[in-house]
Amino acid sequence: MEDGVYLGVDVGSVSTNLVVMEPNGQIINKIYLRTEGNPIGSVQKAFREVAPDFTDVKVLGVGVTGSGRRLIGAIIGADVIKNEITAHGVAALRANPQVRTVLEIGGQDSKIILIDHGVAVDFGMNTVCAAGTGSFLDQQAHRLNLSIAEFSQIALRSKHPVRIAGRCSVFAESDMIHKQQMGHSLEDIVAGLCAALVRNYLNNVGKGKEIRPPILFQGGVAANAGIKRAFEQELGHPVIVPEYYDTMGAWGSALLAQEEKAEYGKTSFRGFQLSEEEIGVTSFECVDCPNRCEVIKVKINQRPVSGWGDRCGKWQRINAEATG
Repeated sequence: MEDGVYLGVDVGSVSTNLVVMEPNGQIINKIYLRTEGNPIGSVQKAFREVAPDFTDVKVLGVGVTGSGRRLIGAIIGADVIKNEITAHGVAALRANPQVRTVLEIGGQDSKIILIDHGVAVDFGMNTVCAAGTGSFLDQQAHRLNLSIAEFSQIALRSKHPVRIAGRCSVFAESDMIHKQQMGHSLEDIVAGLCAALVRNYLNNVGKGKEIRPPILFQGGVAANAGIKRAFEQELGHPVIVPEYYDTMGAWGSALLAQEEKAEYGKTSFRGFQLSEEEIGVTSFECVDCPNRCEVIKVKINQRPVSGWGDRCGKWQRINAEATG
C-alpha cells in the first residue's frame, strides 16, 4: 500500500468539511468550518489549519463534493468531482456494506438515499423549505434558550411528547408557545419538536419511498440523540449513526479519489500552498453568438486555471491552452 494520504472536501452553503484519509480508509484529521458565503476563503483556511501536520506527506488524490464542488474542484485541482448523493452513498457503504437506507440531515438541506445490493437506486432532497433541516432545530433551541447539546438530552427525558406542527418553522413557534401556555413540560415540548422535524422529513424528503433497514443516519443533526430516537419511534427500526457521521460527504469524496488514483495513478492536486495564493473568479457574457453564455474564469496569481459556462466549449479550450 502506497504511503501518503487522500483529501476529501465537502463545500456546502453552510459548512465546509475537509478530511485527511489514510489509504486504509481511516480519517486521521478533519476540519469543520462555516462557509459564510465564501467557499474559496473557507477552503484556504482549512488548508492553513491542516497543512502544518502534513508538510512532508504525499497527497495521493483529492475529491470534492457539495454545492461549491465545481468551483473548488477547479481551484485545488481535484481528481474527482461528484455530487452529494454519490459521495454520501459511497461513504455509507464503506461504513456499513449492508446499508439499505441513508438519512442525511444537514444545516440547510436534507436528503435520503435508497441502496440495493450496493447501488444507489433512488434518492430525494428537500425543497427550499428548511423545516426538515438542522436550522429548524437551531431556531427552536434558540427560542427556548437552549444549546443544541441541551436540546438533545432534554428530549430523551420526555415521557409524553406533545404534537407540534412542523411543516413550517413559523407555525412550529406559535404551536410551541401554545403548548407552553397549556402547561406542558419543557421535555415534552422539545421531544415534540424532534418528532415534528422527523415527520416533516419523512413526509417531504422520504415521501413515497420504502425505507428499509439497515438505516444509517448521517449529517450534523445525527449528533442529536432526540432526533435519532424520534426516527426509531416513527420507523420502527434501529437507526445507526456511523463513526464519521458529520463528515460523510468529505469522506466519500476521499474514497472516490482513492478509486480514481487506482485507475489513473496521478493526482492533479495543486498543493496546500493555495492557502496563501491570490485566487480570483470573474465572469462575463460572451457575445459571439445569440446564446449569450455567462462564462466563469478562475485565476490563481493572475494565471488562468479553469473556465466554464459556455455551451460551445470555446472559452474552455482557451483556458485549457492558457493553463497548459
